[in-house]
Amino acid sequence: MSNKSFICIILTIITYQYVKKSVIMKKEKELINLLKDNSRQSVSELAKKLGTSRATVQHAIENLERREIIQGYTIRLNPTFNQQQISAYIMISIVSQRTSEIVRKLQKVPQLDMLCTISGQYDLMAKVTEDTTQNLDIVIDQIASLEGVKQTLSHIVLSQKKNRTI
Repeated sequence: MSNKSFICIILTIITYQYVKKSVIMKKEKELINLLKDNSRQSVSELAKKLGTSRATVQHAIENLERREIIQGYTIRLNPTFNQQQISAYIMISIVSQRTSEIVRKLQKVPQLDMLCTISGQYDLMAKVTEDTTQNLDIVIDQIASLEGVKQTLSHIVLSQKKNRTI
């Protein structure tokens, strides 16, 4: 066998492994999208939609959980119930030396739905939800009064047009 033939065989094997890995990643993405849509679907339903076996789907789910790509399962609330809740996005400007401390304190706020670091005039953006405007105001005041918070700017959500939770 010539060196040229040997190199072609090696490249074919590498290409096959790459293509095989890409197909698996594509199926994993499809599986994740199906689970995002409805995480209560049975393995049988998922296998049928993906055109693969139940064992393959079960193995893929376990693999995604082991790799911590899937970290848990959640619920999607009825839009009517969600409309009864009041949310606000709070832009938070902080003393930069206290970022870790403030983030830890904010993560303990039970009404906190989301917390992000952001660029621009403010350092953090939080989303909080409560059942009344009065309770929402209390939470916003608690956040604003944390030591190290310089300034906040709140935006109350009037209606939600789309919610694509992760």
